[in-house]
Amino acid sequence: QRSWVGRIYSTIGKRRKPLLASRLGLDPSKNEFHAPIVYHENYSFEDWPPNHTFPMDKFERTAHALLSTLIDTRPLVQSVENFFRPLDVEKIPYEDWFFSIMDRGYVTRFLEGMLTEKESRPIGFKDQTGRPELIERTVLEVAGTVLACQLALEWGIASNVAGGTHHASPTSGAGYTILNDLAVASNVLLQDDGIQNILVVDCDVHQGDGTAKFSIPGMSTLSLHCQSNYPLRKARSTYDVGIDDGCGDEEYLRILAESVNTAIDEIRPDLVLYDAGVDVYESDRLGRLDVSEEGIRLRDRWVLERCVSDGIPVAAVVGGGYDRDVDALARRHAIVHEECAHVWRKYSMWIQ
Repeated sequence: QRSWVGRIYSTIGKRRKPLLASRLGLDPSKNEFHAPIVYHENYSFEDWPPNHTFPMDKFERTAHALLSTLIDTRPLVQSVENFFRPLDVEKIPYEDWFFSIMDRGYVTRFLEGMLTEKESRPIGFKDQTGRPELIERTVLEVAGTVLACQLALEWGIASNVAGGTHHASPTSGAGYTILNDLAVASNVLLQDDGIQNILVVDCDVHQGDGTAKFSIPGMSTLSLHCQSNYPLRKARSTYDVGIDDGCGDEEYLRILAESVNTAIDEIRPDLVLYDAGVDVYESDRLGRLDVSEEGIRLRDRWVLERCVSDGIPVAAVVGGGYDRDVDALARRHAIVHEECAHVWRKYSMWIQ
């Protein structure tokens, strides 16, 4: 029944290691409606500065959108128990995940709430940076992306209701990101048998400069970003595609297809990590592009289907998005999970 099964790499459908989860979600083999989705209730927390540019409650509101917005007379996710829940922080192997590829002093100071003012300033969270709730959710976000990658390798496609912390480098944080989930997850999965090449496809409006600064054998990076936007000083990704201000749907989607096709054809990845940032949106507070919500949906569907149709497992993360109307923002972040579900149903991916 799976028209795509003949094209699937041997990586899909073979679990090598136990899922790094604190709770399993709805059995994908019995889920005909949506792909596996990872979420932890502590991705968001209360008492965040109400006017902060970074809306900390967007993760909770995205989960709520998935649980409440009707699609074909039912919500995409019918119960919070259907989400896969990442490892709790006390169970995470910090040595293997973080200290092996990041500066030990920086990571330790962050985990202990002891970053210096100089280290905290570029991150943008000011005196919030040492809060235990922020430390926990930052680590959980990384764990969620690792779990989404594991699920993608087993089922072909999965997503995390967080992630895309692509400005964090091996030695520092920046731009509302502290620990780089894309780099950590890539390194963790590259230790798995049969995984030799991972491609990070980063469609956030800002360059994935932090990810580009990691030297992880087997990890390649494609950053499709607004050239004039943050960061001012760009890093060197494997592939960098700078887009002009004001770029609209048609031109954006043309550049996307050309760039992703080139990267996939040359890298031939065993896994794609897709950063589906919605700050490309025409009215995003930090954007500068002119992509509509329909354009975002077409982008996500094209990337996900490009991977699945070629037998490449794909794990999606939400990336950036900035809007004073956080519910509207959450609905935009829900698009990538809806498009994962579309591809899941189109290819009957629950059938193993």
